[in-house]
Amino acid sequence: LSLFFLPPLSYSIKTSINAIRARTNKDHTKSLKTKQGKHITKKYSPLNNVKMFFNYLMTHRLKLCFLPLLVAIAMQASRLSTQDLHSFHLYLQKNFTSLTIFSISLILGWTLYIMNRPKPVYLVDFSCYLPPSHLKASVKKIMHHVRVVRESGKWGKSDENEYLMDFVTKILERSGLGQETYVPEGLHCLPIEQTMVGSRKETEEVILGAVDTLFRNTGVSPSDIGILVVNSSTFNPTPSAGVIAIDVAKSLLQVHRNTYALVVSTENITQNLYAGNNKSMLVTNCLFRVGGAAVLLSNISKDRKSAKYKLVHTVRVHTGSDDRSYGCATQEEDEDGVVGVTLSKDLPMKFFNPKIKHYMPDFKLAFEHFCIHVGGRALIDELEKNLHLSPLHVEASRMTLHRFGNTSSSSIWYELAYTEAKGRMKKGDRTWQIAVGSGFKCNSCVWVALRNVKASANNPWEECLNKYPVEIDI
Repeated sequence: LSLFFLPPLSYSIKTSINAIRARTNKDHTKSLKTKQGKHITKKYSPLNNVKMFFNYLMTHRLKLCFLPLLVAIAMQASRLSTQDLHSFHLYLQKNFTSLTIFSISLILGWTLYIMNRPKPVYLVDFSCYLPPSHLKASVKKIMHHVRVVRESGKWGKSDENEYLMDFVTKILERSGLGQETYVPEGLHCLPIEQTMVGSRKETEEVILGAVDTLFRNTGVSPSDIGILVVNSSTFNPTPSAGVIAIDVAKSLLQVHRNTYALVVSTENITQNLYAGNNKSMLVTNCLFRVGGAAVLLSNISKDRKSAKYKLVHTVRVHTGSDDRSYGCATQEEDEDGVVGVTLSKDLPMKFFNPKIKHYMPDFKLAFEHFCIHVGGRALIDELEKNLHLSPLHVEASRMTLHRFGNTSSSSIWYELAYTEAKGRMKKGDRTWQIAVGSGFKCNSCVWVALRNVKASANNPWEECLNKYPVEIDI
């Protein structure tokens, strides 16, 4: 009965969708009022409700298959008489040996499956580094600092100072960054200190700050950590993306039983501040800021009760064989021999041919939350457009860019922390983390919430959450 129940129902739902699509020639509109008092018009269609119902049906199809089977068994059991039960008992006695062999084989097969199946990976907790307040740098403070350095003659050519200053000012004003992002201590000094000592200090403060908070929140001892993965793409270039580090830890957790994996994602900009005159290299100075995150993963069964999320899937895509992809973000010397990072215009997903209409699934039916890499305003705009997301879906990304800037691989964790702090993460919610990097690579990570997730102690948003979301004027 269960084999014939689902296909006709699926066909019926699809037929209903086609019928509604035929009757609905245009979307309806609804007037909404935002928190800022502005009126916006939102399009909606009755077809969306049918799609959501069909998606729910397909998600729980296995459970639905058992319903008619259980009903059939219950109906048959209600008709059994005492004589039927006696006959069944005699049958078991006559075939005891065969049933025993079958049962043992079934138990052994199930045991082998349990032992060899992929082990679930749980995200126990994570923490994001919140730098001290004296490292905050407003746009005005940054521009004054840069002007003083350039006028000292130690950075750039004097005849190009005003032109480059105007260029950097425009980039900062249009970048989507706010007035409270963080710059490392060495870059606050006059003259600036771009030394190995300063780089080590920045990295130690970020990593130890995030890790100490994580251990304090979870109660896990450092001696319990069996796997450690650290990524910092310019200070220690392997691996160079946070999701890749998660994937590496996931693979190691399939081999090492009953242990914890600590993943630390950070970035270092003390020695990577560009001090030349190439405009494309100056862009990175305007975007990157101090930040880092520590993530605690576990394959211990008992941790499921206390864990926040379960890792569902990871995907790694690298397109380095294409010349445009390989050159979209490179670290090289400019014409004056000054090292910097060049960002190509191909970076914000410009690989689509506008003359060809590509099919794009409705990802909003598969995920409740999106954590898009905070590579910059243009990247967020492009992904919002191409994935057909709403402003609410990219709110965490835009607010992270505004409050913390581009913290590289750790930015997706600041976004997840924002979603938790807002109280939006409910049990069963699915989150898609999308991270991009040089190469060109795009990596995805999917999590499902195991409970209604609340923000952990020392969440980086707890002191400023009441200010967000803010309206960003570009």
